[in-house]
Amino acid sequence: MRKDLLDVYDLELEDFKSIFENARRLKAMQEKKKAYTPLKGKTLGMIFDKSSTRTRVSFEVGMYQLGGLALFLSSRDTQLGRGESVGDTARIMSRYLDGIMIRTFSQEMVEEFAAFASIPVINGLTDLLHPCQILSDLFTIIEKKGTYEGLKVAYVGDGNNMANSWINAAARLPFHLALSCPEGYDPDAGIFDRGIKAAKEGITLYRDPAEAVKDADVVNTDVWASMGQESEQEARAKVFRPYQINEALLSLAKKDAIVMHCLPAHRGEEITAEVLDGPQSVVIDQAENRLHVQKAILEILISREEK
Repeated sequence: MRKDLLDVYDLELEDFKSIFENARRLKAMQEKKKAYTPLKGKTLGMIFDKSSTRTRVSFEVGMYQLGGLALFLSSRDTQLGRGESVGDTARIMSRYLDGIMIRTFSQEMVEEFAAFASIPVINGLTDLLHPCQILSDLFTIIEKKGTYEGLKVAYVGDGNNMANSWINAAARLPFHLALSCPEGYDPDAGIFDRGIKAAKEGITLYRDPAEAVKDADVVNTDVWASMGQESEQEARAKVFRPYQINEALLSLAKKDAIVMHCLPAHRGEEITAEVLDGPQSVVIDQAENRLHVQKAILEILISREEK
């Protein structure tokens, strides 16, 4: 595994296995209330340019449970917000901290930070990618289905950072990805083209969500307007209305299909309350697994720095 976690496309098969096996072990230890503090004395800096619930709480609690300390750093409260260069900030923080997690808008900013930092940098979310969420989602699929291999995973909705990250995962792992996005709201073209060439089981983009969901093992979606797109909410709601995950659409999937959503959800928009709270939904387990998977990532990256 590389020094940093910026994109799941950078991971090799053994890296995925290591993360999932570590997450399974750490989750089992927590359920048994067994203390495990391999990161005692270590500190994680968490830079936030975007508001957060699951990312902040799971990383902060995860670092605490591993024996370390997490620092919340808003860009408004640091010199980054006053024009200090990313490179200078990365080099100085590398002298203070043992790792950095960044949740921001620009993927380029995260990559620049990693280029100058001498400590591990974790992409907590950008407008382009959301690698920690996808790793947690895959771990959840393994828990619920036994494996992701050979499954049909449907993603319905906006071609955003979640869609891009699912493409990158499908380029590395053997499952079929069926995307359905309205015209004009496709995933990143470069990521999609690369994914099509590298996919193990195939990636297909449909305009009709019924085609994507038909016989799917996993059905997932995301909000129609992400952070920073609030002004587009009304216009997007009209375009995306046929892409709502509801009981009629879900009935086209396999009877034992699971429903996923990275949250927060806008009930009655991209997904109905009946489906979100229904028997096929695994969204709460999915959200919990952010904690266990990110603990696995933190242990692997930060512990490795000692060797």
